[in-house]
Amino acid sequence: MARRAADTANHPKAKPWDEFPPLEAGDHLSLLEFERRYEARPDIKKAELIAGVVYMPSPARFLEHAQPHGQMVTWLGLYSAVTPGVELGDNATVYLDLENEVQPDALLRLAPELGGRSRVTTNHYLEGPPELVLEIAASSASYDLHAKLRVYQHSGVEEYITVQMYEQRIDWFRLRAGVYQPLQLDASGILCSEIFPGLCLHTTAFWAGNMAQVLATLQERLNSPEHVAFVASLQDHRQ
Repeated sequence: MARRAADTANHPKAKPWDEFPPLEAGDHLSLLEFERRYEARPDIKKAELIAGVVYMPSPARFLEHAQPHGQMVTWLGLYSAVTPGVELGDNATVYLDLENEVQPDALLRLAPELGGRSRVTTNHYLEGPPELVLEIAASSASYDLHAKLRVYQHSGVEEYITVQMYEQRIDWFRLRAGVYQPLQLDASGILCSEIFPGLCLHTTAFWAGNMAQVLATLQERLNSPEHVAFVASLQDHRQ
């Protein structure tokens, strides 16, 4: 023990996580071991455990990720702001099961008292599937469209949106009988949620960089009878 203390003193640059095995992309770990190694590496800003395998996304580029991420969060935030009981999360850690700890770009969830399936844990993370998850993907080759999609599907995430920057494509999946089915665009290029009435995305305007139109379309749908009835049902459920 004295030898170890002396060694530490002679190496003042040693980091506290040097005592732990490294956390690296491709590692096959249990959830407990993943968390132990992740917590020992404060220098790693984002890592996920997908089907027992560690994924560590590359740093986020502005045009390919940070900008569309911010735009999508703005869109979801407007919906959440006027729909009491629907909560928005940005890069929240979510425990899905013993092999999957994810950090989606954005999510919407219903509060548990309103029928939502996720809950806030004692250490303030989420546990269980949110109702809607959104991911910004570089392309259709991204793990968001493969390993992660399968995990969200198996875990019961009701709707999953992938924004694929290279192809300029948005897929909005709806879980039906345990399998994701893509929702279809209407004639105006608009996609709408089936579980969050009024949540509609003008995809043509989004790819044109016209966020004013994206938000105007959403605001129009927020004034629809469907959204008004949804808000009323949530308020009734709280009483």
